[in-house]
Amino acid sequence: MNRIDTRFAKLKSARRKALVPFVTAGDPALEATVPVMHALVAAGADVIELGVPFSDPMADGPTIQRSSERAILRGAGLGYVLDCVRSFRGLDADTPVVLMGYLNPVEIRGAGRFAREAVDAGVDGVLLVDLPPEEAAEFRNAFDAAGLALILLASPTTSDARSAHLCELAAGYLYYVSFAGVTGADRLDTGAASDRLMAIRRQGRVPVVAGFGIKDAASAVSMARQADGVVVGSALVAAMEGASDVDDAVRRAGSFLAPLRAALDAAGAG
Repeated sequence: MNRIDTRFAKLKSARRKALVPFVTAGDPALEATVPVMHALVAAGADVIELGVPFSDPMADGPTIQRSSERAILRGAGLGYVLDCVRSFRGLDADTPVVLMGYLNPVEIRGAGRFAREAVDAGVDGVLLVDLPPEEAAEFRNAFDAAGLALILLASPTTSDARSAHLCELAAGYLYYVSFAGVTGADRLDTGAASDRLMAIRRQGRVPVVAGFGIKDAASAVSMARQADGVVVGSALVAAMEGASDVDDAVRRAGSFLAPLRAALDAAGAG
């Protein structure tokens, strides 16, 4: 069992749901990434999704696109991201870290080399938005050999047959995209998403977490009822945008996430 499996097993035993914040590595400042990661854990994060800055983040809305552009301008490449995880592991050996990004930076390194370097740095899983499962065999084999989970995506438009296939292949957890669109969009239908989540969870052998459109305590609680956890990204990235320094970024991150954790706990869904 890697850190992801261990964490979700503990959450299930405690009848708790995972709170998974997403932040873009290198934003709002290069030196802020690791302190923000620690602040998120202190505020109640169970897993951290760390965005790998990319020049054409096609699944992301304007908020995360801008954060990625800013990070790239500061020099935040894949090597920097891995260094951040390595530094984070100096004080936190337990919290799972999942890299979320796109295929190109991984292909440049090669699947095997990337997987080895990621695990060496302390990464537990990778979610590649533009890697279809039908074309993922090379990456899955390399990741499996290194002990790195390849996180897969499902959405409202995923057919039952494809959902079943995804559930068979899934490692770590399955990321359920709550609606068809880009990150940060403001049109989450929690009722429709919950129905689909229930169906996918019945098929799955790994936990299912819901993301896209979760922006506050109310939407987190609503989605957590039928999911094993929730991901919050754009709203958190927006909350840190314009931070004056590292301490301000840390304060903003903790202040944003803590109420979501409290609301999940109070609702009995976290």
